[in-house]
Amino acid sequence: MTGTFITMRRVLMQLRNDPRTIGLILVVPCVLMGLLAWIYHDNQPHVFDQIGPALLGLFPLIVMFIVTSISTLRERRSGTLERLWTTPVTKGGFVAGYALAFGLMSVLQAVIAVAFSIWVCGLSLVGPVWQLVVVAVLDAVLGTCLGLLASGFAQTEFQAVQFMPALILPQFLLCGLLVPRDQLPDVLRWVSDILPLSYAVDAMKTLATSADSGADVARDCLILVGFITLAVVGGTATLRRRTA
Repeated sequence: MTGTFITMRRVLMQLRNDPRTIGLILVVPCVLMGLLAWIYHDNQPHVFDQIGPALLGLFPLIVMFIVTSISTLRERRSGTLERLWTTPVTKGGFVAGYALAFGLMSVLQAVIAVAFSIWVCGLSLVGPVWQLVVVAVLDAVLGTCLGLLASGFAQTEFQAVQFMPALILPQFLLCGLLVPRDQLPDVLRWVSDILPLSYAVDAMKTLATSADSGADVARDCLILVGFITLAVVGGTATLRRRTA
């Protein structure tokens, strides 16, 4: 546990001195949601209410994936990880510390993005707002953990970014945002059933259309927690002790 909190504190201190990364995490999702609301403001405002909640899960996942994968790889390439292994920090503690640090940023990101979308952009929501925040946080944490996993396979920062089309874009296409999942061809529907973003979008759609959403959203959140756990385990297993 000591190694986990050492890593978390170090990451948070690094973020405090990196305003561009803080801006990417906290501002970019709001800018994207604002742009989306502006696009549909005059002619199809109902479209924003339909797809806005789902995108509140997608945008944080993408942002946190990019930030985490590049940050972790940078530490490995700079030799920071090799120096850390001479301390009591373990691979599990390092991954958990990163997940906790960016998890705290995810909470702040989700609260700001949801508040901006509802009270500035005028997003209408049928379900409870706090449930929307919870799903957005889980999605951002999932992006963090997938970034940690991807960084274990990348040799350069450019390669880390290249993992986004491989890991994120198929989920975007099959999550039910473009076409309802029950209307997909059978094989693609089966694939969508094992992709985590599908359950985040399901939860967001439920919150957008149903006031009695507790049980369905709780089920989807539990599934997301399971994917997060798998990503953390995978990230720990693939984290290299030596710089490539």
